[in-house]
Amino acid sequence: MVSEQESTPQAARTGNPLQGALVKYCVMALVEFSILRFVSGRGDWYRAWLYVVLKLAAQMVVGRMILRSNPDLLVERSRMQKGTKSWDKLLAVLVALVGPMSMWIVAALEARWIWPLRVDVGYSTAGFAVCLLGILLTAWAMISNRFFAATVRIQADRGQVVVDQGPYRYVRHPGYTGALAFTLASPFALGSWYALIPAVFTFVVLAVRTALEDRTLKAELAGYAEYANRVRSRLIPWVW
Repeated sequence: MVSEQESTPQAARTGNPLQGALVKYCVMALVEFSILRFVSGRGDWYRAWLYVVLKLAAQMVVGRMILRSNPDLLVERSRMQKGTKSWDKLLAVLVALVGPMSMWIVAALEARWIWPLRVDVGYSTAGFAVCLLGILLTAWAMISNRFFAATVRIQADRGQVVVDQGPYRYVRHPGYTGALAFTLASPFALGSWYALIPAVFTFVVLAVRTALEDRTLKAELAGYAEYANRVRSRLIPWVW
């Protein structure tokens, strides 16, 4: 006989998953704004303030979309789950925290030492556009894949299967593709050439993480090897 707790969806047992996600987004936006504002020492860095606001607004919209399509995914992504691969406990932190924070600090230091910024507004406009496209691609991947966890693990507890719909028809890790686009476009949006250094570092770590996750899925998730034979690109379409 199934207990009442076991038959209750995970999202229902943990309260409103969107509320926790929105709190996390707001905290990170506050941290980001604080770094950009106080390290740079500038109140007129309008590209930075627009970057923070647009990023937070996009996260809130995507969070609501995921709540409608798959609320359990917000719960899954709320913390590091049991079964996370040991190597990803480091790589996930590098990609999600160390890389972005390094980029914010470097951009803020450049704004403090070199003003006005040397990146043309046209490049920043293009950077914002690519950032938005990256967010949209990642959101499409999250909505298409209810197993889009925050860390690499085989989700036997959630009945994980291979997903080949939506953007997964074209690339095997479209969420990472969107994250890559956002990361490499962020220095241009902020107006910082030097921020490209930590952005490229984050790209390298993301590529390593993609390769390790792909190898894990081939070895441990039924049907993934066949899927990989059909969809050849891991991260960048027609390149790798």
